[in-house]
Amino acid sequence: MANLDALDSTRLGSMRLGLPDLGVGVGLRIPHYRHVFEHRPRVDWFEIISENFMVDGGMPIANLERALQSYRLVQHGVSLSIGSTDPLDVDYLRRLKALLTRVGSPWVSDHLCWTGAHGVNLHDLLPLPYTEEAVRHVAARARAVQDFLGVRLALENVSSYLTFTASRMTEWEFLSAVAEEADCGILLDVNNVYVSSYNHGFDPNAYIDGVPHRRIVQFHLAGHTHHGKYILDTHSDRVDPAVWALYRRALGHTGDVSTLIEWDDDLPPFEDLAAEVEKARAIREEVARARAA
Repeated sequence: MANLDALDSTRLGSMRLGLPDLGVGVGLRIPHYRHVFEHRPRVDWFEIISENFMVDGGMPIANLERALQSYRLVQHGVSLSIGSTDPLDVDYLRRLKALLTRVGSPWVSDHLCWTGAHGVNLHDLLPLPYTEEAVRHVAARARAVQDFLGVRLALENVSSYLTFTASRMTEWEFLSAVAEEADCGILLDVNNVYVSSYNHGFDPNAYIDGVPHRRIVQFHLAGHTHHGKYILDTHSDRVDPAVWALYRRALGHTGDVSTLIEWDDDLPPFEDLAAEVEKARAIREEVARARAA
């Protein structure tokens, strides 16, 4: 299995919350398995969807083990439902921890949202009201998850298309408060910042500037789809220039942080993903030079 010993000293030297900069990676998706296994492309790491591999055996585990022979893998989940009022799903957490033992993921991430209630999974990432009560509720659950798993949890901001009238703070203030109270990491999805800023009319730069930068352990970059009055977070296209600009701004605050290119729908040839990886690398290098000047 790929391990931290394979990382160069400069990346280990930029550890955040005890977690290293892994470089630039992409999501590991089934249509690209053959290319990845046969050609071993120049990608620093891959992100896997945890739920796709929370099984005892079969082809998912065989493919997982093959990927682990050449790459660092990081787990990203979609079903933790950290904001739900339902009790934490202990069976889910046990299976997630078993996968962590197999993968050796340096951290595990999921979304700052709720995905269902009363035992019903709605299979969507739903926003929360931004209140002090919600901060306390989510932070307590996040601490419990971290204690159970034994690794750092990173919570990701979701794209949203509605807000709650009960909210008493901005989204970035809410994310910041949860991360600080839970002592967890942040997976800052830069595309989601842009999508939500367009949909709700806030300044994305204020969001980028306003989160606790020392807690950002990972970035997500993805494409989206314009529908006139609103934008959908579709992960079906190249990263938009406006999102690249926000990423550059965020790196100016954080320095190099593990970065992931997300492309889940209308998947192109892997070479197109590799081109996005190179863009991210170029921006990282440009910002690093500016910070060192």
